[in-house]
Amino acid sequence: MGYRLLADATVVVHLTFVAYVVVGGYLAWRWRRTIWLHLIAAAWGFSTVLIGIDCPLTGLENWSRHKAGEQRLPPSGFIDHYLTGVIYPESMLVEVRILVFVVVVVSWVGFVYRRKRVAGS
Repeated sequence: MGYRLLADATVVVHLTFVAYVVVGGYLAWRWRRTIWLHLIAAAWGFSTVLIGIDCPLTGLENWSRHKAGEQRLPPSGFIDHYLTGVIYPESMLVEVRILVFVVVVVSWVGFVYRRKRVAGS
């Protein structure tokens, strides 16, 4: 039971991290110092998708599921298992990736614009 709870908690943390990658730049509009954390999170998130770096959260979930006697995630990983085909159609994967990239870049541009506007006041 403990390994199952660990696996479920890992899913929650992973989903939270993915959401932070998408919207964390907007949070930095309010809490400016968090932009550095978001830059790191976004770099890590994009590198797992673009380069194929293994995410330790996926490894932890697989390990805990295995220990609980459950099936591991498919080799395609966390996003493909929990989000692709569930939140958006699999046929829209490229468009969703581009949209996420645009959302992140817009948050950073907005952050810089707001920072310059406050500095100019």
